[in-house]
Amino acid sequence: MITLALSKGRIFDETLPLLKAAGIVVSDDPEKSRKLILATNDPELRVVLVRATDVPTYVQYGGADLGVTGKDTLIEHGGQGLYQPLDLQIAKCRVSVAVRSDFDYASAVRQGSRLRVATKYVSIARDFFAAKGVHVDLIKLYGSMELAPLTGLADAIVDLVSTGGTLKANNLVEVERIMDISSRLVVNQAALKLKQEPIRRLIDVFARTISASVPA
Repeated sequence: MITLALSKGRIFDETLPLLKAAGIVVSDDPEKSRKLILATNDPELRVVLVRATDVPTYVQYGGADLGVTGKDTLIEHGGQGLYQPLDLQIAKCRVSVAVRSDFDYASAVRQGSRLRVATKYVSIARDFFAAKGVHVDLIKLYGSMELAPLTGLADAIVDLVSTGGTLKANNLVEVERIMDISSRLVVNQAALKLKQEPIRRLIDVFARTISASVPA
C-alpha cells in the first residue's frame, strides 16, 4: 500500500489530473466527505488529507510514503530526509512583501529603519531581509496576515500572493516579489527503497504528464 499525503484545496484539485494520467481516481470528494483517508480505484494507493504545513512532516516520518507540498512549506520545514524528484508546476503563486498603500516602504528601507514584519514564512522573510541588509523584527502569525498592517501590528507582511485581489481589497500593495512558488512531489527515502517499483512508476507518469503540458 502506498500512502499519498495531500492538503485540501488548490493542491488537491491540481494533483487530480496527474493522478488521472496514472489511471488513479480518488473515490471521495474531500469537500463533501469528512473522511481523512480517501480510497482510490487502485487498492494499492490511498490518499491522506493533512494540513498543508504538515505534509513534509508526514512524509519525513513515514506517515505517508509521498506527498505534494509547496516550495514555501518545504523551505520552512527544511526538507530534511525528503527526496524531491519533481517540481509538479502546479498551485503556482509567489511570496511577496506587501504594505499599506500609504506606507513609504522604499524610504523606510533606504533610511535603514527597523521594520516590523508579520509572516508565517519566518525563514524566507529572515533570509530575504538579511540579504538586503534590512533590519527587521519578525512577528509570526498563522492567518489573516492582511490585518497586521491595518491594525498597526506590523509595517509589512510577507505572504503568498496569487492574484493580488485580497491585498487590493484590504488597501495593501505588493512592493517586492521574493520568489515564485509551485508545488513539489516529496518522497520518504525509506519508502523509495522498500516500494521502489510503484513509487518510481508514479514519478515517471507525473514527469511525462508535466513535460507534455509545458509549451515547447
